Amino acid sequence: MATQAHCAYCFETLSANLENREALTLQQVEELWKKYNADPSAPDPNALDDETADDEDAPTAPDGSHCRPAAISRLLAPSPATTSSSSVQSTSSTPSGASEASSATSKSSSRSSLFSRLQRKEESPTATPLFVTWNTVAKSNGTQLSEKRLRGCIGTFEAQKLDRGLRQYALISALEDTRFSPITAAELPTLECGVTLLTNFEPISDPLDWAIGTHGLRISFTHHGRRYGSTYLPDVAKEQGWTKEETLISLMRKAGWSGRRDEWKKVELGIVRYQGRQVRLGQKEWEEWRRWVEGEMDE
Repeated sequence: MATQAHCAYCFETLSANLENREALTLQQVEELWKKYNADPSAPDPNALDDETADDEDAPTAPDGSHCRPAAISRLLAPSPATTSSSSVQSTSSTPSGASEASSATSKSSSRSSLFSRLQRKEESPTATPLFVTWNTVAKSNGTQLSEKRLRGCIGTFEAQKLDRGLRQYALISALEDTRFSPITAAELPTLECGVTLLTNFEPISDPLDWAIGTHGLRISFTHHGRRYGSTYLPDVAKEQGWTKEETLISLMRKAGWSGRRDEWKKVELGIVRYQGRQVRLGQKEWEEWRRWVEGEMDE
C-alpha cells in the first residue's frame, strides 16, 4: 500500500530536480519520515490546538489519524540551505570572519554525517504498477474549503521497483503530462501529491462488474479499425460523483471515442478492473518535514 513517505519522496524528487540538487533516496526518506513522526520532542498529536484540530490540511497518516508534527523549535528555525521559492531562506550563523567556502564545507559535512547515520540499503525488491498524481490546491474564497485541480497524472501498469518507479513517474507526471504545461518551482507551495500502488488486476466480461471507490478500470477497444485505450484510478469515479455507466462513457471519451452516449454498449470493450488506494500529502506537510531534515543535518 502507498504511504505518505512515498509522497514525500515524490516531492523530494521534484523539488531536487527544480532546484538542481541531489535528492534523498527513497530509503533515506522512509527512515527520516519514520524518525520525524516518532520525534519525542514533538507535541502530542492527540493534544492539537483548536485551530489545528479544525484544519482540513493538518497532516494525516494513511489510517486517517493526525501525523505527529515536527518540534516547534525546529520548524521556526530558518532552513539552512535551499533555493526553492517556497522555502524560508536561512540566516548565516557563521562568524563574520569565516568564508563562504568554510560555511559550505560545514553544511556538506553535516549532510554527510546525517547520511552516514542512515543505513544505506539495496533498492527494495518489491515491484508494483504505480501512478503519481499532482494536484494544485487553493482555498476557496478565503474559507477552509479547498479547490483541487489536476496538474498531472501519469503512471505505468508494468511493475516497477519503488525507488526507480516513484522517482521516474514523479517527474514524468509533473513535467511531461502533455495535457498541462510543466510544473515550475513557483508552483511548489500549491501542490498536493498522490501516490497509488496498483494491485489485484482482474479481467471482467460484464462492463458493470466493479465497485465505485474500490476498483479502477483499464479499457481497450477497436472502433472503425482504430484501437483505443484509457484508464481511471479507483478514486476518480467516486470523487466525480459518477455512476458506473457515466464512468465508462467518460473513460471511452477520454480514449478518443466520439460515438453517441446511448451507443456505448454496442462497443466491444476489453476491461480490466484493479485496486489501489491513493495516499496524499500536501506541500505544507512536506516542507515542514524537509525543514526538520535540514535541522537534523545541522546537529
